[in-house]
Amino acid sequence: MPGPDQSPKTHTPNAHTSNALRRRGFLGLLAGASALPLLPAAASAGARATSEPATTTAYIGSMSSTGGRGFEVAAFDTATGKLTATTAVEGVPDASFFATSADGRVLYTTNELEQGSVTALDITDPAAPAVLGSTPTGGAGPTHLAVHPAGHLLAANYTDGTVSVHPLDADGRIGDATDLVRHDAAEPHAHQVLVAPDDELVVAVDLGADAVFVYALESGKLAQRQRLDLPTGTGPRHLAWHPDGNRAYLLAELASTITVLDWDGAAFTAGQVIGTRDDGAAGENFPAEIAVTGDGAHVYASNRGDDAIAVFAVREDGLERVGSTPTGGQWPRHFAFAPDGAALHVVNQHSGTITRLPRDPGTGLLSPAEESGAFASAVVLAFAP
Repeated sequence: MPGPDQSPKTHTPNAHTSNALRRRGFLGLLAGASALPLLPAAASAGARATSEPATTTAYIGSMSSTGGRGFEVAAFDTATGKLTATTAVEGVPDASFFATSADGRVLYTTNELEQGSVTALDITDPAAPAVLGSTPTGGAGPTHLAVHPAGHLLAANYTDGTVSVHPLDADGRIGDATDLVRHDAAEPHAHQVLVAPDDELVVAVDLGADAVFVYALESGKLAQRQRLDLPTGTGPRHLAWHPDGNRAYLLAELASTITVLDWDGAAFTAGQVIGTRDDGAAGENFPAEIAVTGDGAHVYASNRGDDAIAVFAVREDGLERVGSTPTGGQWPRHFAFAPDGAALHVVNQHSGTITRLPRDPGTGLLSPAEESGAFASAVVLAFAP
């Protein structure tokens, strides 16, 4: 049964900060984590079945500061859904979110360190990535990044609440930051940055500011166009666009809610707020990742604490919660659609596993989890474009 709509829980500013810091300490990271990330093609591939080879390549990012290997290449068996590690790429520590160039030749990853950086890898040969170089973001704890069509890489730095802008060379190498914007809040924590459907405006989600920012990117500089404030204690983390480009779904890490946002091409308007948890769920819970299927029919969100994926059906007037399936692991920080859209692969950070949840494309419901692979401190997965 769908869960009831609910308003975000109200926290005092001190409680807001306490919850965020307690959650960060529990992760054992330097100062925060992102959901993760996935390659753009994998993020929206949900309902589109394609003809795939028997084996393809996947990339796994993990926290080398807590026992992971940083950036790993894996072989993905499309018949069984199994992931097998093939190699670790040296010099890519704490890889926590990915994005690719428009032509699919270069993969970018955050290095979620106190002195944050971003790394570019040549994936012309998907199975043998080559590091092109790393560049400081100028911020701390970068957790998310996006490629802007104007030839820039954008990075969200969680720890100090900043967004950095980097020019990209013709070969995909990352230049020094041309701008570093800090969100106006007592304790900002920029958790996500992405490009709007018009391929021009930039959107940044800030957990600490309880706000979503809209920017224009002009000559390598960010100019604020909107600030959408959410109720105190919401803790927005990640936003996912509907394929129609007129709607987005904003996942709240602290309130365990999704807010439906209308988008007019220049600004957001907040609408329905719906919970991500089962009725009567108890204990702490911190949602992490959200994604929409390619046909726009379903939305998925991970619940860390409940350790489950919540399933929503998209309705004309908002979302309807239709189910929840355990991930078979602990602390599901990120998930990605399989290349054929037939399953979700969930990255369970604390159990060091990736699990596969088969998916019914009609109902959107998920079947019980099957183990796909073991990767210590893994936080993000993407299938090669």
